[in-house]
Amino acid sequence: MATRSRATFAKRQREIARQERARDKAAKRVERNEQRVKLDRSANDDPDLMGIVPGPQARLYDLPEEEKKQEEEEDQEK
Repeated sequence: MATRSRATFAKRQREIARQERARDKAAKRVERNEQRVKLDRSANDDPDLMGIVPGPQARLYDLPEEEKKQEEEEDQEK
């Protein structure tokens, strides 16, 4: 019977250790949420979209003359 109680005692110790780890994780989770920077999302201006203009965008580079002509021809065909 001694081996049976030893196993039960070890199991209880493992369960206590698991509960302590769970408590520690929960405390860290709460601490991280408190330290997180809170952004004001009620404003209509989204910082990621600032400066973006809807509609066709200007080209980042100039095309050579030949490619411009080809594009104009393709546009006229459509």
